[in-house]
Amino acid sequence: MSQYQRLLLITNAQMHHGAALQRAIALAEHSGAALHILALVEPLSAWALLDRDVQQRLHNDHLQALNNWLKDETGLLHSKGLTATFEILSSDQPLEEILQHARELPADLLIKDLQHESALKRAFVTPLDWQLLRDCPAPVHLLSAAGPALPRKVVAAVDLQAGNPDSLAINQQVIAQAHALALQCDAELHLLHSYDLSTAYLAEAGAVVSAWADLVEQWQNGLLQAFTTLAEQHGVPAECRHFIQGQPIRTLVEFATQQQVDVLVMGRVQRHGLGRLLGSTTEHLLYRAPCSILAIAL
Repeated sequence: MSQYQRLLLITNAQMHHGAALQRAIALAEHSGAALHILALVEPLSAWALLDRDVQQRLHNDHLQALNNWLKDETGLLHSKGLTATFEILSSDQPLEEILQHARELPADLLIKDLQHESALKRAFVTPLDWQLLRDCPAPVHLLSAAGPALPRKVVAAVDLQAGNPDSLAINQQVIAQAHALALQCDAELHLLHSYDLSTAYLAEAGAVVSAWADLVEQWQNGLLQAFTTLAEQHGVPAECRHFIQGQPIRTLVEFATQQQVDVLVMGRVQRHGLGRLLGSTTEHLLYRAPCSILAIAL
């Protein structure tokens, strides 16, 4: 059974088979989903240092070459009986156009290569990838490097921290999306929770030292019980459950590296623990994780 009906690929004008294009094509072929490609091109103003006539000629030549390349790529999918369309967007502010496309399709999944931006640039301009994480209504799949066209190991990272009223709903959605991707790709599905003891310390700061160890143990047992219940509800076998102590971002990076994870699935609107995917947490995770990210909105 197909888990996806409509895929939206955001690509640049480089005309090469990047990780996102390969993933989108493989998912379309595997699921039968319709694929719409939105290619982003710098506007004519980006050529401002050149003579106006030269600007226009080079810009038009580039658009024609990109159009021909996209015709060839979608034509290959048509020859396999799949639906594939494309559109070229020339804009220096493409966010609203992308969001509109995601809403109107509507897209089951937005796929894009992760674009690394320098810390200096990020200090002045919010990267498009961050904006998509914050605002896109569809799940956002950002690919950081070339890998298998279809993932082989998918990890759902859940947030079990107390005090977050959205955690139950977002955890259910994270696992559902991870399960859908794993099922579609015949990949392993794993469940992960990382907890930081400093959270327990802050929560029980008023406790006397002699009682603190007992309180931490109770806190850990409560998290483990909640994690086990969640895993059992979704049929995740014991060997695919990972309950790890450590600072969340560091733990995620180390786990993904050691376990050769292909896709890490996380919530992107939670305000605690693993789900904090906005601001500096986004920066640390997106630019440090050795695998692709699938971010789910509540």
